[in-house]
Amino acid sequence: MAQAPLRPATATTAPVRLATLGTAPVRPATGADAAALHALSEPFMRSGELRVRTAADYRAAVGQFLLVPGPPSAGPDGCVALRRLPAEPGHPAAGLLHNLCVRPERQGTGLGSRLLAALLDTAARGGLRTVHAATTGSGELFRRFGFVPIPAALAPRSWAAGLDPARGSEVYRRILAEPGRAVGQARPDLHPRAISQTR
Repeated sequence: MAQAPLRPATATTAPVRLATLGTAPVRPATGADAAALHALSEPFMRSGELRVRTAADYRAAVGQFLLVPGPPSAGPDGCVALRRLPAEPGHPAAGLLHNLCVRPERQGTGLGSRLLAALLDTAARGGLRTVHAATTGSGELFRRFGFVPIPAALAPRSWAAGLDPARGSEVYRRILAEPGRAVGQARPDLHPRAISQTR
C-alpha cells in the first residue's frame, strides 16, 4: 500500500520559527517542481556530493521534497527530501533525510537550517521516531540539529544496505522529541558553517 507523502505543518501550527525576513517560506514541492529540483541537484550529483538520480526519480519522489523558492527564472534556492522507511525490528518509524542542497550563491544564508528545521517538524508530525542521513560533508549542520554519528550497522537495514562504501559517507541519526529540546531546534552552542550535502 502506498503511503501518503509526509507534509509539513502549516505556518500557523509549526512550532519551529526561524528568521525568514526577506526570504521565501519553506513549502512542499509539487509535481510542477520536479524538473527544477532535478536541475538544482545536478551540480551536486556531478561533484559526488549527492547520489546520482534521474529526472524520472525526481518526478516519482516529488512528494517527499520541501523547497525554498528562488527567483522564477532560477528555480528553487534549496531543497531537502524526507522518505519514510519500511518498518523493521528496532526501527518501527524511521525516516531518511536525503538530497539536502542549497544553490551555491545562497549557501551561508541560513537556508539549510530552515530546510532542516522544517523537515524535522514534518517528520515529527508524520509520526516518525527517528530520522537518518548520510553525508560526505562535515556533518556540522546535522550535529547542530541534534543528529549524532552512528555506525551504519545501527541504521535501518533497508537503507543502510544500499550505502556505497566507496563514497565514504558518515551516517547520522536524530531521535525526535528529545526531552528538553523542541523538534527542529538547533543547538545554540555550535555555529553554522558550509552546508553538508547529503546522499
